[in-house]
Amino acid sequence: MDGLIATSVVGQQEFARNLGLSVADLICFAYVLEAGDSPASAGDLAGRAHVTTVAVTGILKRLERGGFVTRQPDPADRRRVRVAAVPAAAERVRAVYEPYYALLAELFADYAPDEVAVLADWFTGAGALARTYLKESREGGSSG
Repeated sequence: MDGLIATSVVGQQEFARNLGLSVADLICFAYVLEAGDSPASAGDLAGRAHVTTVAVTGILKRLERGGFVTRQPDPADRRRVRVAAVPAAAERVRAVYEPYYALLAELFADYAPDEVAVLADWFTGAGALARTYLKESREGGSSG
């Protein structure tokens, strides 16, 4: 498990480098993409990426300069900023990730549907556990 996690971190660094981004920039952009048609708020991005609002401002400036996102004032609260992905940038990111995702699809093809369901359930649960652990550790608590 440690090897998979370490290799994933190195992979994220490589994907970010290929896109001319830092890992933090790429993480924030991924959350912008995940938001889909409802633009993300800068505050939400800071919380999800576990960076300060000052740091996310710098990240968003770099992403905007690089043509990855656009920022607009929130129509409901002009003090807030909403962030949307630039479609061409989303395609650039997909092009970097698609070969890896194709390899993962080949790997999953070796498993029966019920086995894939167990793996998907485990990864969903592990992701939720990781988010909870990060939240609790950030708040100064511990889950175990």
